[in-house]
Amino acid sequence: RRGAFENAGSGTLFLDEVGELPLPAQAKLLRVLEDRKVTRLGGDRAFAISARVVAATNRDLEKDVEAARFRQDLFYRLNVHTLRVPSLRERLADVPVLVEHLLRAIASHLRIRPKTIAPEAVALLSAYDWRKNNVRELRNCLERMMIATDAAIITVMVVLSAGINYWQ
Repeated sequence: RRGAFENAGSGTLFLDEVGELPLPAQAKLLRVLEDRKVTRLGGDRAFAISARVVAATNRDLEKDVEAARFRQDLFYRLNVHTLRVPSLRERLADVPVLVEHLLRAIASHLRIRPKTIAPEAVALLSAYDWRKNNVRELRNCLERMMIATDAAIITVMVVLSAGINYWQ
C-alpha cells in the first residue's frame, strides 16, 4: 500500500518529532531524502517522490549529533531552513489567541457547540508556567474543560475543577 511519501505526492510531508527516530530509521529516511525514491515494504520497485519535507522536534539535534544519537548527515540534510519557535512559557502573550483557536478546534472535533471563556479564566491560563507539554498541555486542559462543563462559558471554577489547580 502507499506510504506517507507517496501519499504526500508533490505536496508537503510533515515529520513530527524527527529527533525521536531510532538510528536505523534515520538511515532509511536519509536514503529517501538523498535518492528522492522510496520502495514499498515488501516491494521490489522504487517510486520517485517529489514531496517537500518539513521536520519538527523539541530536541537539540546539534547536541544529539555530538552525542551520536542523531546522524550528522541527516541533520545537515534536514537543516536547510530552521524556524525556532519559543516554548509557550516564553510567549505567554499568545495564550489568549491560542485559547480561542483551540476552543473552536476542540468543539469542531468533539462535534459540540463552541464555548467561550471568561477573561478571568484566560488570565489564569496566561499566568501558568507551561512547562510540561506547552501547547499540547494547553489543548488537553481546554478539552477537559469543554467536557467538564455544560455551561456555555468556561469560568475560573471550571479551570480549577479541571485539574488546573497547581498555580503558585
